[in-house]
Amino acid sequence: MKKRVGLIFGGKSAEHEVSLQSAKNVLEAIDKDKYEVLLIGIDKEGKWHMHDSSHFLLNAEDPKLIALNKTNEGVAFVPGETQNKLVKTDGKSALGELDVIFPILHGTLGEDGSIQGMLRVAEIPFVGSSVLGSAVSMDKDIAKRLLRVAGLKVADSYTFTRATRENISFEDIEKSLGLPLFIKPANQGSSVGVSKVESKEEFNAAVTEAFKYDHKILIEEAIRGREIECSILGNEYPKASIPGEIIAVNDFYSYEAKYIDEHGATLQIPAELNEKQVKEIQDVAIQAFQALNCEGMARVDVFLTEADEIIINEINTIPGFTKISMYPKLWEHSGISYSDLIDQLIQLAIERHERDSALESSFEAE
Repeated sequence: MKKRVGLIFGGKSAEHEVSLQSAKNVLEAIDKDKYEVLLIGIDKEGKWHMHDSSHFLLNAEDPKLIALNKTNEGVAFVPGETQNKLVKTDGKSALGELDVIFPILHGTLGEDGSIQGMLRVAEIPFVGSSVLGSAVSMDKDIAKRLLRVAGLKVADSYTFTRATRENISFEDIEKSLGLPLFIKPANQGSSVGVSKVESKEEFNAAVTEAFKYDHKILIEEAIRGREIECSILGNEYPKASIPGEIIAVNDFYSYEAKYIDEHGATLQIPAELNEKQVKEIQDVAIQAFQALNCEGMARVDVFLTEADEIIINEINTIPGFTKISMYPKLWEHSGISYSDLIDQLIQLAIERHERDSALESSFEAE
């Protein structure tokens, strides 16, 4: 009997369009003989829609114009129900039991623990990290603090909030971190709101840009090194893919290069590394995954300096699944096809749910 998989995508996020591309690819790759897929799209206003696979996207082949095809079939969760946890908002029908949810929601409200918390309350198995791993990995400031405690290297940076914005001094930061600098929102992915800065004029504009997307920003030193990425798969015993290298055409690996312009960067898989470097990068990636309490999947991005230092850039708990995304490509080159990867992720979700369900939820004093 086929398992029913709810694929949730879109979302009220600056990475909405990336999510649509990822969902399209996951739907195309999933084994239809093993899984029945229920498509649930979330529009930019936050409304949930039921979709038919034949027309759930508009301009599906154009990353610049891709959009969610809104429907009149709304969807709502009913926490506490044992069977019909998803219902149509017309109140006339339930969607039946789901075996697992595959959230392919990038960025805010999808990758930060929000949807994960709701699914935990609803007691539905879901792919990827749970609440804690998702939340701390999404927040670059908190992630850096935890990685440092774990003995892993990260770029030097300063963190500012709207309340401390008046304390930002270009001169002081330049003296401490040098130029160029990177300024980024603390809670965004896909290089949204990220700027490379080489002057005071660029600095002020970049601070304003970053604060458009979050209430907290990071001002970070530029690391001179190769950009290496490694995919992680697993729960308690994660494994690492072969590393790949991003060779950006422009100054850095921007949103456009990741998801729109197929020629915006070269993806070199496998990266040209010796055995020692491969092993060290894989070990660091797994350590970072575990330090941030990640589960299921993540893509760990690092810099490899000329001195062979491995400096962690960030950890993505819902990495891109588009046709030019590194996460599935690295696993393909490591011997796991796109379809098998989806299958393994679903199995990991179910295994974790069974493990969590075995915990006691009540206490009786003797």
